[in-house]
Amino acid sequence: MTQLQPHIRLSREMTHARYALLPGDPKRVEHVARFLENVEDFGSNREYRALRGWFRGVEVLVMSTGMGGPSTAIAVEELRQIGVTNLIRIGSCGAMQNHIRLGDLVIATAAVRDEGTSAMYVDKGYPACADIGLVHHLIQQAKRLGYASHSGYVRSHDSFYTDREDEINQFWSGKGILAADMETAPLMVVGALRGLRIASVLNVVVEHSGSLEEGINNYQQQEHSCQQGESREILLALEALYLDSQEQ
Repeated sequence: MTQLQPHIRLSREMTHARYALLPGDPKRVEHVARFLENVEDFGSNREYRALRGWFRGVEVLVMSTGMGGPSTAIAVEELRQIGVTNLIRIGSCGAMQNHIRLGDLVIATAAVRDEGTSAMYVDKGYPACADIGLVHHLIQQAKRLGYASHSGYVRSHDSFYTDREDEINQFWSGKGILAADMETAPLMVVGALRGLRIASVLNVVVEHSGSLEEGINNYQQQEHSCQQGESREILLALEALYLDSQEQ
């Protein structure tokens, strides 16, 4: 018998899901529920809000990870303890290339480890990479659904408000990095070290030429493009995991 995990407050007896969707924002958990059948709400503890449901007969656990690497790493560790083996992040990001628009989706193939959590696990030489199978399904389904999407490298960081933000963003933009978030790199590193399959699909809520404050405020007000992007990333992740489940 697997005991109740101390932070996420879930146990193996509560769910047999092998697949989990991981939004950062607890409010986004409710949005995923609209796409599922037979939803059971598991409540919340700290930043972790969870529910489970079924998508085309596949059991899916949905749980928020909060903001940043530390809470994301804890989520990964404890989800592994209850039997989850495939995790797809459905998060938000800021674009780092001018051709990427609000509401576009970024499918991360790998991430710059510009945050502290993954460094506590392993030397920086260890790569932060997505599972190639899950990435393939995400790209394939994005094309089938006709969603505007971009696949490639992203950057994960720990702060929006350092004194060097413009300089840092300009540097990584010049290296071809598509977008920035706070959770993809630690998710990929911790997941890989624990033998899990990881992917990350991100909804663009700030364009490269836009301001952080304006972009976040538009997102909170459910500005049309960002809201549409969120719905699309949810459905894309669900379609990808369903396709993956049929090949297992």
